[in-house]
Parts: sequence; C-alpha cells; structure tokens
Amino acid sequence: MGGISIDIIHNPNLIVAPPLNSTFTISLTSHKSIRPEIRQYLIEGEQEAEPFSRSMRNVVYRRAKGADPTACLGTRVNVYEEGYEWINHSMFPVPHDEVEDRVTIGGPHCKRPYSASLLNISAMSYGALSGNAIHALSKGASLGQFYHNTGEGGISTFHLKGGANLCWNIGTGYFACGKNSGPNGARKFDPEQFQTTASLEAVKMIEIKLSQGAKPAHGGILPAAKITPLIAEARGLGSPPYQDCNSPPRHSAFSTPEELMLFVGKLREMSDGKPVGFKFCVGDPAEFAALCHAMIDTGITPDFITVDGSEGGTGAAPPEFQDAVGMPLQEGLVLVDGMLIGANLRDKITIIASGKVYNGFSLVRTLALGADICNAARSMMFALGCIQALRCNSNDCPTGITTQKPELSSSLDVDHKSLRVYNFQKATVHAAKELLGAAGLRSGQDVTPSHIFYRVEGRSVRLMEDGKSTSYFHRPKAGSLLTDEGISAQRSPQLGRWWVEGGKKYNSTKRGDGYLAL
Repeated sequence: MGGISIDIIHNPNLIVAPPLNSTFTISLTSHKSIRPEIRQYLIEGEQEAEPFSRSMRNVVYRRAKGADPTACLGTRVNVYEEGYEWINHSMFPVPHDEVEDRVTIGGPHCKRPYSASLLNISAMSYGALSGNAIHALSKGASLGQFYHNTGEGGISTFHLKGGANLCWNIGTGYFACGKNSGPNGARKFDPEQFQTTASLEAVKMIEIKLSQGAKPAHGGILPAAKITPLIAEARGLGSPPYQDCNSPPRHSAFSTPEELMLFVGKLREMSDGKPVGFKFCVGDPAEFAALCHAMIDTGITPDFITVDGSEGGTGAAPPEFQDAVGMPLQEGLVLVDGMLIGANLRDKITIIASGKVYNGFSLVRTLALGADICNAARSMMFALGCIQALRCNSNDCPTGITTQKPELSSSLDVDHKSLRVYNFQKATVHAAKELLGAAGLRSGQDVTPSHIFYRVEGRSVRLMEDGKSTSYFHRPKAGSLLTDEGISAQRSPQLGRWWVEGGKKYNSTKRGDGYLAL
C-alpha cells in the first residue's frame, strides 16, 4: 500500500485529502506553530486535558448551542481508575425545581447585599479580551441574571453596553480608581475616582485582587504603545500621551493584614455599603491565618472571599508561575473554608471559587469542598466559541476573543454569542440542581464533602471529607481555633500550627490605631 507524504512548508492552512485506502504522513518542515491544532484534532484522546479535554469542551459547546444534552451507551469514564469521583444519590430525591440556586452576598456590615447565581463569569479584562467578547459576555450575563467580573482592567463601555451586573475587580494598578504617581507607570489609589466608579448602578460588588491562580505574586506592565483610547477610558488613564501602566505584584494602598481589613471597610463605606471582598490564590497558609486574626481583632470582615485555584488560566503567564506556584483549588478551598469555620467567621463570609468549573458535577463538587458559589472563565470562553488554539498571548486569536485586531474581533457576533453564554450557564446550573436534588439536597449549601466519593487506587474508596491529599485539609469544628484546647485537639495538627504562626505574623505588624492613609 502506497504512502503519501505532505510537506506543509509555505501554507499551513492548506488541506490535502489523501486518496481512500492510503496512508499518509505529515512532515512539519518549518511550521511548528500548527502543532496545537494537529494534536487537538488528530492525536489527543477524548479525556486528555491540556488544559481542557475534548470531552470537557464538547459539554460546553453542546450546552451553549442548546443541543441535545444527553449521552448514550454508558459512561466513557473508567470508573475504576484512580481519581474517579462521584456523588451518591438518595432514594428520596428532591425535584430540581425545588433546589435553591441563588445565594445572598453581604455580611453584617453590608447595606446593599447582592443575590448571586451559583455560576458566574470570572475575571477577564477588556484588553485581554476583545470588546465584542466582553460585550457578549455581559449581555449573556444580563439575560441569565448572573454577574460578570470585570477583571482588573477597569470598567469598559463594553461591560456597560451588555447590561450585566458587575463585580468590579480592583488590582494593583488601581484602574478606574487610581492615578499615576511616579516613573515606570506607578499608580496609587484615588478615593475620589473610586467613589465615582463604585456609584455606577451596574456595579453590584467590589473585589480586591490580591493574586490570581495562573500567576500568583506576579505583576505585569501594559506598554503605552498598546493603550488605545477605549482601554484608557476603561482604566481611567486620562488623555494622551499615555504612560506605561504598571500592575506590580503587591498593593500600595495597604501592606499588612490589619491594613487590608481597614481597606475593605473603607471601600464598603465609600461605596455606600456594597459588598466588598478579596480574591487570591492560597499561598502561605499562615498568611491567611493572619488575615483571619485581623478580621477578629478589627471586627471588619469581607463580604466574600474568592479562592482562585492555581489551575486557573490567563492570557499570558511565565510557565514557572503557571505550572508550579500556588495551591490548586481543592486544597486552597478546603483550607480557607476550614480556617474560617475554626475562627467562627464562616457565617459572615461568602466563599466564591474559581478553577476549571465547566459542568454540573464540577460545580457541585466545588460547593461540597466549601464554596457557596462558583466563577468560570475558560468555560465561558468556550461558550463564546474558543477552540483552545492556545494563542491567547499572540493577539492572533482565530475566534476573535483574545485579540484587539479588528479584522479578527469583528467576526464575533455579539447577539449570537451572548445567547450561547446564556444557554451554557443556564444548562450548567440546571444540571447542578438536578445533581443536588438527586442527592436529596435542597441547596448548594447543603452539600458537603461527605456526599462526594473518590477512588484512591484499585478498589479503595474514600469520602472526600477524609482528605484527598494529606491530613492538612480536614474541616475543623466551629470555633475550635479560638482556644488552646481546640488547637491542640485538631485532627490536623498542622492547621493548628499555621493558626498560631498566623497570629504571630498578625501581631508583629499590627498598629491597632484603626488608621489607614489613602
């Protein structure tokens, strides 16, 4: 049988169909850039996730298009493989339309609480995404009444045109709430500009970004050459000539756990009582313990905490940070939930989680690990039409999502894609409600790690509440970290040690005068 060799040298878009009953090889003489497409369409298996498997993406595509959501002939998943997870059903299920799918965000000091959906759009900035992509996401969120996190790039006209409820994300560059303060694009918080932006009716919540999962503790610079008038407007940069915009690794408005809590309280006051929280990827557990000590000591608690897993995505990140920095979502989420429970703070704070939520089970599992609601970014991009071309950092996104080139972004039809975002979110929440109902539960807050099972190896099975990784990640009893007896009795001695170390960190930096210079 003859073979056919196809040398793709000058035209990577050339498609050659071989004769029937022939074998062929593809020699990539100089175009390594098409390797992702070759792998994705010809080589990878249904369950290979790099970073999302074809099976995972197909779930999103089908739901976004409103296609038949059912599958046939049984599961394609190896149920005896290590890592397989499932939820056990009840003999007395609850009808899915009786399962609650809204959660109120707002602690004891919040005057304007917000009712959030179980699934919302995670932080993605205008600039990282095209105007049409942001507009379509916002419009889809408006149709489905779920919120749209702005990302740290400010609030653009595209966010507002879509009509979504916005969670305004404030990063270290203080876009839409800051001003230039020195050389090298340095910026500082501006209370007056903050109040102007926070007063927008579309802004329902305010999130202080401490770090993100894909590149925690890493900043970035937007060169002046890349700043357009629309980007400048969204970020509150004023008139040209523009300067480089620096987003350093840490904030300048606060520098200690105590000051962060004072900053939370100040933003809530200046926004007339809107929910204020912070987002981070868990790093040093003792530092989060120090934040809990600051909450107890100051009496100021955030209305919500967003836990971003290290498996999260971004448009551009150093590979070392993307692959090997920060805690994955499951461990980080259990740690945050557990420490808040042990400190008697959990009932005051809503936990939001983000990290590869793409279907009903991934949503329910995340709720079981301690979240109240979830955010999703990449699955929302798949709903927009992302094909995982892995060109997010090239400005050449073929689907018009992560590009600022008009010839590419204009291909994204806002009305059409917003409906797909709406369809995907609605179908995913519906699937999550069906799972919760099947387990005999009436809300996402009823599901716990004791409802989720996972296979360790061979025939060995554990409850998720028994800890997936190490003994560090066990849920303590309420208030058990507040006494010496409770600390010494912890099932996880390391959790108690982190708590004590966090107290020392907090006490070594606190001033106790309640003053924060802005």
